[in-house]
Amino acid sequence: MAELATVARPYAEAMFEAVQAAAGTETLAQVAQALDGLAAVSRDPAVRQLVGDPRLDVDQLGELMLSALPQQPGPALRNLLHVVLENHRLAALPAIAEQFQRLKDAAEQRAEALITSAFPMDDAQLEALLPALETRFGRKLYARVEVDPGLIGGVCVAVGDEVLDTSVRARLESMRHALTA
Repeated sequence: MAELATVARPYAEAMFEAVQAAAGTETLAQVAQALDGLAAVSRDPAVRQLVGDPRLDVDQLGELMLSALPQQPGPALRNLLHVVLENHRLAALPAIAEQFQRLKDAAEQRAEALITSAFPMDDAQLEALLPALETRFGRKLYARVEVDPGLIGGVCVAVGDEVLDTSVRARLESMRHALTA
């Protein structure tokens, strides 16, 4: 896993710089969305099987992958895909998309908040929680919500390497440690 991240970093950084240099052609959000789409396509077993097919060259495979996207990307992303395929780095495409998203978030001073809740959260609950989390973590956040009934109640929020755990499970564990100490 760490190896894919190491391989992906220069591709993501080069793509990020290319998009910023060509201001106005494609936005960071458009490229991030297209990269996510290509990452999803690259995970498809049928596409992975095509990678080793000698009847299909790099350009044909690239065009096939690009045809799966709802909107055709600009030249920077096309070039990136060509280089990735030419260097046999298709497995790194999801990591490239993830690292590009991190670079985009850093440039926009935003971060993803992984909110794990004991129960499903509706939009109103999420809208009420996000401002408090943005104040607590000191940056603009966008949320991804997961449900874990094992929390019993409350939420656990992870933003980067910072974690805020206000779940009932964490409180019970804290009380258990205090009683056994």
